Amino acid sequence: MDRAPNLPPPLEYLPFTAAPFRLALGLTALRPEDWIEIDAHYPRDLKLKRELLAQRHGEVFAALPGSAEPSREALELLARHLTERFPDWFEQSHGVLENKLTGECWDLTGDAHHPLDLAARWVQEDLCLMQARGSEYVLTAASVAFPSRWSLNEKLGRPMQAIHAPVAHYKEQLGETADRFMERLSADKPVWRLNWNIHDSGEPFQPRGPGGVAPDPRITPENAGQKLFFRVERQTLRRLPDSGAILFTIRTYIRPLADFEQRPECAARLAAALRNYPPETFRYKNQGVFAGAALAWLDRAARPGG
Repeated sequence: MDRAPNLPPPLEYLPFTAAPFRLALGLTALRPEDWIEIDAHYPRDLKLKRELLAQRHGEVFAALPGSAEPSREALELLARHLTERFPDWFEQSHGVLENKLTGECWDLTGDAHHPLDLAARWVQEDLCLMQARGSEYVLTAASVAFPSRWSLNEKLGRPMQAIHAPVAHYKEQLGETADRFMERLSADKPVWRLNWNIHDSGEPFQPRGPGGVAPDPRITPENAGQKLFFRVERQTLRRLPDSGAILFTIRTYIRPLADFEQRPECAARLAAALRNYPPETFRYKNQGVFAGAALAWLDRAARPGG
């Protein structure tokens, strides 16, 4: 694993709870200085982004006509934030952004890349742009190197409710609430939220699901700690003041389930969270493929000395 010795360790997010499951936006006010997170996995994540953009660009980046201007605003906002928040690592002069962590220099005035494509090459976050189209907000441009079982090209051009159509009960329980929030989001009040899942792969780039619902016999109560991975998305939303578009960032953290082996309280809470999933959510998140093995492993880890 690539690490930079002068970068901080990744933050730990454990958003699961033993309380009964409830579908909710779960939004929290975001301090502007906390918008972007940079940690010791930065070299590894940026390297993977570069490889994906070079080899699978059409799967990682897409943009519709009319998205360039708000994407330019997003680029300028991000460049300003990075140089102000991390002045030891980023410097901007005469239209050029220098990334001292990678040794790269980027021409902010050129047209070698779409503005959002360029901006996403500086950070570990994926970037998605939502623009108003009538009464709905539509995904018009995005750079998504670390999708969690979804395809950018299938979501591009779709409004919020269509994007989240596979999410169990989204439309009836959350659809109108989310749409109203998007309409009312203020440029001076960015927000953030957390989302989590368990996957049977530790690969960050996962545009497709596991392809089945039956239990996977290769994942057992004995090896689930090594075969399964806890995946968290730290998502932020902020309105761009000039264009009115909304920039949505997704930062992905992945760790093996084995990390909870010596943390019985976390293992117990995670097992309770899985058991509290309604059947529809359980199926949507594909947990049936390995849930039996995961729960058995977590139950054993939840017992001190187990």
